[in-house]
Amino acid sequence: MADMGLVINALDRGIERGRISREQALMLSEHADLVSLLQAAKAVRDRSKHRTISYSKKVFIPLTHLCRDYCGYCTFRADPTPDRESFMTPEEVLAVAEAGRRVGCKEALFSLGDQPETVFPEAKAFLRKQGFERTLEYLAAMTQLVLDQTGLLPHSNPGLMSAVDLQRLKETNISLGLMLESGSVRLLRSGRPHWKAPDKVPSRRLQTIEQAGRLSIAFTTGILIGIGETAEERLDSLLAIRDLHEKYGHIQEVIIQPFRAKSGTRMAHEPEPSTEDLLRTLAIARLIFGGEMNIQSPPNLLSDDYPRLLDAGINDWGGISPLTKDFINPEAAWPQISILAERTAASGLILRERLAIYPEFSSRPGFVAAHLQACLQKLQGKDGYARN
Repeated sequence: MADMGLVINALDRGIERGRISREQALMLSEHADLVSLLQAAKAVRDRSKHRTISYSKKVFIPLTHLCRDYCGYCTFRADPTPDRESFMTPEEVLAVAEAGRRVGCKEALFSLGDQPETVFPEAKAFLRKQGFERTLEYLAAMTQLVLDQTGLLPHSNPGLMSAVDLQRLKETNISLGLMLESGSVRLLRSGRPHWKAPDKVPSRRLQTIEQAGRLSIAFTTGILIGIGETAEERLDSLLAIRDLHEKYGHIQEVIIQPFRAKSGTRMAHEPEPSTEDLLRTLAIARLIFGGEMNIQSPPNLLSDDYPRLLDAGINDWGGISPLTKDFINPEAAWPQISILAERTAASGLILRERLAIYPEFSSRPGFVAAHLQACLQKLQGKDGYARN
């Protein structure tokens, strides 16, 4: 049994300094009562973020479902089929983006599988027909197309990226992202969630996140909880992200996403993390990162209970689409933005629309490519949030 005095000291340190150690984080995860933990996380959040809870109005563009990874929980990825094109065509991409623009979206979220051209001849054939060799080259062209034709600000989550890829995509994306998911190498073993998923090697993902820091790219990352990781592995994943952010200052957002079992996957019958487990993880993440970090958890993954996430110290709901479904979790519908605002207000907080880059990053020198500045200014108010 932990000394309760040590637990209280750890909570006090988190509230006062907004940064707890690994030992304190582990102790709190195991021994702190939930009420005290949530109160501490909210206090840290409120001191820095005040009453503001943000979201981004986005359109979801699934550029390709092909992926060379076979994760045990994913229904987004797919193998080639004769009746389905390997990628969205430029015309299809532009049609979705334009439809999003018409309903007030300001972010174009591109999601896609990891390097499908390395394993699928169909992917390579499509890319060559379009004049490209690699998926990431095609992505850069499609994000440029959307930017030029619609003015939406692209944000891409394309998997592993080299320094060259990151630099190219920085020219056409206002921000980029890659979920660490987990720093546990155990999850790569046979039968585990990241078995047969070469792009989920933690060191490779951390390398991409670090390269983004060196290039001053506003970056989104985070963890997926409940996929078989231990409490220590979960905390070490968060601390690895913190270490990179403290070195480069480029992590604009940390997402804590709960595993959701999906039929047709290897993990279809695995238990999902409880709401309490999610709340505890969010609260500890807030104490690990402090008040300045933007911490998000998707509301559609907690059904009608999603306002409880506010009690754990989050300050962002993530991207919400009034047009397209969540292609990563298609069974989980987005809440309506008007209802999201009402339920946020019921918690004494104010919902504000942000862009795909947070205000504190859009104003920092070097984080927005020069030719993106004009597109940004058209959508941005004086305080850095979305223009009404």
